[in-house]
Amino acid sequence: NTMVISVLERRQEIGLRRSLGATRGAIRLQFLTESLLLSALGGATGALLGAAATYGFARVQGWTAVVPPWSLAGGLAATLLIGVAAGLYPAIRASRLHPTVALNAT
Repeated sequence: NTMVISVLERRQEIGLRRSLGATRGAIRLQFLTESLLLSALGGATGALLGAAATYGFARVQGWTAVVPPWSLAGGLAATLLIGVAAGLYPAIRASRLHPTVALNAT
């Protein structure tokens, strides 16, 4: 949803880039890269905070904390897959904007 709104808010930027010669593929790559970067940062932050909370809670309870590395990697991989899925539609939508239509957007 955030990426779709980003496309709507950045229509003039997209139109300017397209009118200056950016290809549809370059626009798609830009939005997919942004989506993956946001997903990776959010997923890594969430995994680290989750592991820290688990270790903190276990320590307070006097338990031995166990966070399997595969669960952190799996969570990060799922986040990246969701990021690609969430960024694909906005990327395609942004690349299809005609430069003159996007430049006239207010």
